Amino acid sequence: MQHKLEALGMVCPFPLIEAKEKLETLPSGDELVIDFDCTQATESIPRWAAEAGHTITNYEQLDDASWTITVKKK
Repeated sequence: MQHKLEALGMVCPFPLIEAKEKLETLPSGDELVIDFDCTQATESIPRWAAEAGHTITNYEQLDDASWTITVKKK
């Protein structure tokens, strides 16, 4: 099942903090789709996901200053 987190307009580190908190509430195997526009999160979210053992199933730049990333919970 996919869940959505809108983090547009949040400054770092809040997109990462919100993603961590939301993912903790999800069952294993569910995906969290995170839309964000904080440049620092382009590195911090994938790094956190890898370190925590989660899988990135989608990661794309939507326009000049916004991205979407999908994290599948381990």
